[in-house]
Amino acid sequence: MNPADTAWVLASSALVLLMTPGLAMFYGGMTRAKNVLSTMMHSFFLMALASVVWLFWAFSLSFAPGNWFIGGLDFFALTGVGEQVWPDTTIPGSTFMIFQCMFAIITPALISGAFAERMKFSSFIVFMVLWLTFVYSPVAHWVWGGGFLQKMGALDFAGGTVVHINSGVAALACALMLGKRKGYGTVPMMPHNLTLTLLGAGLLWFGWFGFNAGSALKANASASMAFVVTHMATATAAISWVFAEWIIKGKPTTLGMASGAVAGLVAITPAAGYVGPVSSVIIGAVAGVVCYLAVLAKSSLGYDDSLDVVGIHGVGGTWGALATGLFASKLINPDAANGLFFGDPAQLGTQAAAVVITIVYSFVVSLIILWVVKAVMGLRVTEEEEVVGVDTSVHGEAGYNL
Repeated sequence: MNPADTAWVLASSALVLLMTPGLAMFYGGMTRAKNVLSTMMHSFFLMALASVVWLFWAFSLSFAPGNWFIGGLDFFALTGVGEQVWPDTTIPGSTFMIFQCMFAIITPALISGAFAERMKFSSFIVFMVLWLTFVYSPVAHWVWGGGFLQKMGALDFAGGTVVHINSGVAALACALMLGKRKGYGTVPMMPHNLTLTLLGAGLLWFGWFGFNAGSALKANASASMAFVVTHMATATAAISWVFAEWIIKGKPTTLGMASGAVAGLVAITPAAGYVGPVSSVIIGAVAGVVCYLAVLAKSSLGYDDSLDVVGIHGVGGTWGALATGLFASKLINPDAANGLFFGDPAQLGTQAAAVVITIVYSFVVSLIILWVVKAVMGLRVTEEEEVVGVDTSVHGEAGYNL
């Protein structure tokens, strides 16, 4: 066990946890005032709910020895996970577990942006428990727990497929299954507090250094480079989104800057430990433009993804996973593979296969879970509750008493 590595991963775990309140602010500011608390409640409640699910069975399903598809129950209720060094690391098993727990918290929280302002809280709880069990845990096992995508050679340093494609595709399933908000397309649904959204974006940017650099699981040069490329990709994406918006819409907006930064963070996540600074700038620049265009396309495609989870996380994660197959370099990480631009076109094919498999599995299983929950208890608040606002009708509170 290495004390410095352990301290770094524990600190990174705290940084990743901070991302979820940051996400709550980011999402909360973009909703209408009558739904700010219910939207923020989704993220905050998952800090509790996902942690308990992770402790009892989701961590074991993700990382215990199992088969090509899913882990076993050897680590049920964290049995045998403690002070012993985790395999292939220099940190205790408990440190690895709690670091991964923070990923399991924020991934379902990302999905919540797609159904903001209209999902029943009871149905939200049941859906998230089932989704963590039957979608997140298998995909995490495939990529990081010894499953078939890891053995196939797919690269995902900190969660392009496991976190962002997974949540983005599930968000699309939720948006389609729940339908549009009442008045969508005819009633203005402007963000009510962009200052709150900007604060949330800043906390996400800050916490993401734990997300990406912490995934090195060591306090070493790999963590340092992951930190650098995370920052540079994010900065570039914020710039490219703002300029794309400026050209197309005629005005550079603060929401565009915040959204661009998050798009850059998403896109660099799978590549963070495998690419250099120049590659990260290219990844970020493309992410800002592509994700902005994906968000613009939402109205034409006719689905109501309330807070643009599909356009930013689904599309951004897909670009990032594919970009890893383009820009990965053994000069940066000798233990990884070279991408297309560094001599190995096969890696791009492997990344593309991982993307397609994750998209299909997450979408189909998420739809099945949603269908079951809808059949048993319904998914959506009543029309009256939606008109009044979910804060008052479901939680009996108001975000602002002015």
